[in-house]
Amino acid sequence: MYLPLLQDAKTISDVFTNYYINFLDKLPGIVWGVLIIVLGLLLGASIGNFARLRIFARTADPLMSKFLGKAIKITFFIISVMLALQAAGLGGIATGILTAAGASAVILGFAFKDIGENFIAGIILAFNRPFNVEDTVEIGNNFGKVKALEFRYTKLKTFDGKDVYIPNSDVLTTPVTNYTEDGFFRWSFIIGIAYEDNIDGAKQVILETLRKEPNVIEDLNHENFVIEDELATSTVNLKVFFWVDTKDFRRMALITKGNVVRNVKEALEQNGYYMPADIQEIKLYGAAKDSPLRIENSHLDTSVLRQKDTPSDSDSKPNTTI
Repeated sequence: MYLPLLQDAKTISDVFTNYYINFLDKLPGIVWGVLIIVLGLLLGASIGNFARLRIFARTADPLMSKFLGKAIKITFFIISVMLALQAAGLGGIATGILTAAGASAVILGFAFKDIGENFIAGIILAFNRPFNVEDTVEIGNNFGKVKALEFRYTKLKTFDGKDVYIPNSDVLTTPVTNYTEDGFFRWSFIIGIAYEDNIDGAKQVILETLRKEPNVIEDLNHENFVIEDELATSTVNLKVFFWVDTKDFRRMALITKGNVVRNVKEALEQNGYYMPADIQEIKLYGAAKDSPLRIENSHLDTSVLRQKDTPSDSDSKPNTTI
């Protein structure tokens, strides 16, 4: 009864012995495979960094240089893995991987359609794109500064601190507005003056104020001007157009606009121009004698309430103007 047990033990021992002998035979190949992978990683990192620095030195384009540097590293890694499998005597596995990849290309194409689109779009954007790093852009509903271009997405930093990752395929197919490509942006705002004020004089005061602002740009290609925009209920509205530098769009352009609006308002007041608020008129018809309007809040300025006296006959129509 012990004979079968002894035979089984001998069989297991032979299996482990054969496995150990085969492992020792393949050990040099495995060591060579590991060395090839390590060498491939080091070589890929070195060549990738060298290529990134050289491309950046020639193009001054951090996005494209970083993208191509990563592509070189990944390419060297894939090649080193395939060579390591061959050196370790696992060429069948390498061939199987390539064969499976080819046979399942269609299936993988459908399964990873979005990833493939974004990868190809990233390659296109690396060579031909409408922005550079630190440019202020608007892509769809996203507005901010470009921070990075990766294989699958473009990273934006919005001005309220959000990190937005936009798929490269969307960047390629969505209209992109670049606010800093040439460094200039034209602001505009509307200011109203009274009907009795001199329009040409007010426009001259506004233009002189614009020239005094150091961050407002004016040259042959960027002209600041003022136009009559609308005859509103209580005011003649003037629209002011002026150019600013957008290299620091987040801060300086907005501060410049605020300074211009404040300085224009103060300059008009100092030169005797009146900027009235909207006036609303309430008419009383028929036999009504009193205005239904009551002043409840003590902070309201009752000096603007004016009541016109009218005849007392029943056909009269007294008016109350606010």
